[in-house]
Amino acid sequence: MFRQDSAETIALQALSWLAANEEVLPVFLGATGASIGDLSRQAADPEFLGSVLDFILMDDTWVMGFCDSVSLPYTTPMQARAVLPGGQSLHWT
Repeated sequence: MFRQDSAETIALQALSWLAANEEVLPVFLGATGASIGDLSRQAADPEFLGSVLDFILMDDTWVMGFCDSVSLPYTTPMQARAVLPGGQSLHWT
């Protein structure tokens, strides 16, 4: 289990990967309505970092690309996301 500071570090790595990815970055900006300036302004916001991980988790190729770029297991983004605000699992029972 990750602590919040560790999860934020992983999300910041994901944000860096995203910002450097010329194919995926425009998709993220279009999907979220964020601007390039928002990436640096909101990098310290745990909720924004959670949204970065949410976005990357939408596509296995993105998860693999990010994890391969920083030598992390493919399960790491999901585990980090669970720790950040809004990442708690919902139970429908």
